[in-house]
Amino acid sequence: MREKMVRKMEWAARANHLGGLPRRLLFGTVGAFAKLFTSFLNSTHIHNPETLIQLVKHRPIGKPLITVTNHMSTLDDPFMWGFKGFPSMDANIGRWVLAAEDICFKSTLMSYFFRLGKCIPITRGGGIYQEHMNEALDRLIEGEWLHTFPEGKVCQDYGPIRRLKWGAASLIVRAPVTPIVLPIVHCGFEKVMPEKYFFGRRPLIPLCNKDINIIVGEPIEFDLTELTQRAKSSRTDPSLQPRGNWPTLSQFNGLDEAAQRWLYANISDRIRSVMEKFLVMGAALTNMGR
Repeated sequence: MREKMVRKMEWAARANHLGGLPRRLLFGTVGAFAKLFTSFLNSTHIHNPETLIQLVKHRPIGKPLITVTNHMSTLDDPFMWGFKGFPSMDANIGRWVLAAEDICFKSTLMSYFFRLGKCIPITRGGGIYQEHMNEALDRLIEGEWLHTFPEGKVCQDYGPIRRLKWGAASLIVRAPVTPIVLPIVHCGFEKVMPEKYFFGRRPLIPLCNKDINIIVGEPIEFDLTELTQRAKSSRTDPSLQPRGNWPTLSQFNGLDEAAQRWLYANISDRIRSVMEKFLVMGAALTNMGR
């Protein structure tokens, strides 16, 4: 029980923790580190950065933002925010991010570090209604920016985007104000921090002189009213029948588990199809050395 409380460490994630100084110091240090490797020690090409910067800095007050990306290395975040012109050292507008509990929250010190960095611990395999998904939902209710890796784990090949986990889709549906959903795909970070570099291990420090491409898409629009109506009429699909004990959502006059499964699957599939298109483009640009 004590170990679980230590790893939660929600007090360290609060903006007013010690006057916000530890968070500002961490974002300043990590942000500068990301800029060093992404903007100066590697060759990074960013496509459509204006859309991301505009949404991070100037979206309407109270309007939440969810960014979704593929997961190529353990340093995707924070390195993908280190491109020139992005406010990677600004703790006030910096992203919240879902982070694997078994990797980022293994000790008291790591838990404190990642909590200061606006990371929300997620138990892989714990389901979309696990405790800290409610914390992520709270951040969206506050109009914050939440970053997600819906593939769920690192994949360092250019194969098709794997089936997405439903966590991001569930947050899109459950948020009182529908979030802006922005897809981003990157290629090249797997060369900066390869999983198997020396005797099957990662390098001690990130590698340099690699080509990185970051492709920012346009926001994906979801007509949730129409989608929920279709979900309710499609819940007789045998593959969508209840398997757990999901709560009925009060939104849209109630959605049972079967309807939720249809809705989350379809939202995830649409996001995945957009990411697939950008991944093909990013891989081609990276192979061209651009």
